[in-house]
Amino acid sequence: MTRIVVVGSLNADLVVRTERFPKPGETLQGSDLAILPGGKSANQAVAAGRLGGTVRLIGAVGDDGNGALLRDSVAAAGVETTHVAVREGVATGTAVITVDSAGENTIVISAGANGTLTPDDVPADAFEGAGVLGLCLEVSIDVVLAAARAARAAGVTVLTNLSPFGAVPQELLDLTDVLLVNEHEAVSLGEHGVRRSIVTRGGAGCTVHDGDDDPVSVDAVRVEPVDTTGCGDAFMGAVALRLAAGDSLVDAARFAVGVGAYAATKPGAQSSYPTASELESFLRA
Repeated sequence: MTRIVVVGSLNADLVVRTERFPKPGETLQGSDLAILPGGKSANQAVAAGRLGGTVRLIGAVGDDGNGALLRDSVAAAGVETTHVAVREGVATGTAVITVDSAGENTIVISAGANGTLTPDDVPADAFEGAGVLGLCLEVSIDVVLAAARAARAAGVTVLTNLSPFGAVPQELLDLTDVLLVNEHEAVSLGEHGVRRSIVTRGGAGCTVHDGDDDPVSVDAVRVEPVDTTGCGDAFMGAVALRLAAGDSLVDAARFAVGVGAYAATKPGAQSSYPTASELESFLRA
């Protein structure tokens, strides 16, 4: 299995659970505040690392307690943190998350140290021995493009998750080998020119487009969700893992739906991700 490199965000998730989401101007009672390790890129790296992947994370945190929390959580999953910079005088990125009784969530992000990441933080030699690069849109598009260019030059497969969704340069799509979007993002994006893609459909599974082959629908694993925070990142990390191992895109997606389902059955993001043995037991049950 080749190395996975993930470039992007690390956030402290500030999580409150409540019966339902508040209406504008309304105040509701919630649970005690939980501060948990998160950030889309850190989540993706941890998901792949806990499943046995060899993973390198490139990003930035602040010189504060939340930064230490994140670095410890990522390292505990076996992820290499040499390229996770610690910025003095800058707060670690945060995500304010509300989770309702159905396990759905709302998220507001403050970039913090993630906003300080520059293309200079992505050295070309970071891709030596790598097979897959994982990208999302929680850091500067200049950083995302620099990573994609360096990976393409090194012959590394570029796996891009267009989340949080927004307009991106056509160059990024041209550099992307595998695109990961949900069904609403796919409609908004329209024709994109990426020949290999996975469109996730929540509880309905996903649809895989692999070049000229007919689209393949992959069914979801049915669960009663507890918290859907970070499930998409678990899916992304699992796809990266299996692509790094040489799987087809369809087989990678079939594996990833199980990982995403497992994550939905437990609270939090990184804390909900399975090891290989936990996933095996879950899928046998």
